[in-house]
Amino acid sequence: MFNIGDFAKHGRVSVRMLRHYDAIGLLRPARVDPASGYRSYEAAQLARLNRVIALKDLGFTLQQVQAVLDEQVDAAELRGMLRLRRAELAAAMAADAQRLARVEVRLRTIESEGIMPADDVVVKRVPSVRVAELTAVAASYQPEDIGPVIGPLFEELCRRMAAAGVEAAGPSVARYEDTPAGDGSVLVRAAVTVGAGVDAPGAYDFAVLDLPEIEEAATIVHRGSMDDCLPSFQTLARFVDEGGYRSTGYARELYLECPEDTAGWVTEFQEPVVRA
Repeated sequence: MFNIGDFAKHGRVSVRMLRHYDAIGLLRPARVDPASGYRSYEAAQLARLNRVIALKDLGFTLQQVQAVLDEQVDAAELRGMLRLRRAELAAAMAADAQRLARVEVRLRTIESEGIMPADDVVVKRVPSVRVAELTAVAASYQPEDIGPVIGPLFEELCRRMAAAGVEAAGPSVARYEDTPAGDGSVLVRAAVTVGAGVDAPGAYDFAVLDLPEIEEAATIVHRGSMDDCLPSFQTLARFVDEGGYRSTGYARELYLECPEDTAGWVTEFQEPVVRA
């Protein structure tokens, strides 16, 4: 038999926690001295304590833990509870990983402030191009809102083009603009360059249009995942502001190379400008 202090040490918990578990009937001591009130525990009770701690760490309430340990929950229900909790933990870990990645991008951007080379930016004419296009709406310009929209949109566009027998004739293009709702939501436009012969109005279940020429565009080539594009975007913004230009519209993203590994992506950002 162990006194409560020794049992707490062996179980790696606090005495206060053991007293609480006793009070709610979750883990009763094996014996309570009627005269002194001292609690004593058996070594076999460490097994129940371990299960209590494990289930608590999985996010179950103490009431749920007690129901599981006292077999008020059958095996099928327990498996369902554990699967649900596993899914919740996996989703939380994925969200935390994305949040950490965004923080790291911001940190790298902050650390490189003032030293990002403006000579990476080229002002040039961007010719008109015919594209097949699909449009959807994202909640905001934040990457966590754009990402889940733009990827599936390109996949659906490619599926529809293949079904219609329309082949890509050049790079893909992404465009964004505010929705008329004025609530911060964004029109996301996924486009793929097609040949000049693709011009039958209403013949496809996607739009076919000519993106207009941009007489002057401040452009920068970004290499790597779009999750890390913030420094390139801010280099472009700094060039426009400090170079005596004024933006005249929404920027385009021209996907020049898109291998399976996003670290090898090559994307050109094109922002229409005029001399201020």
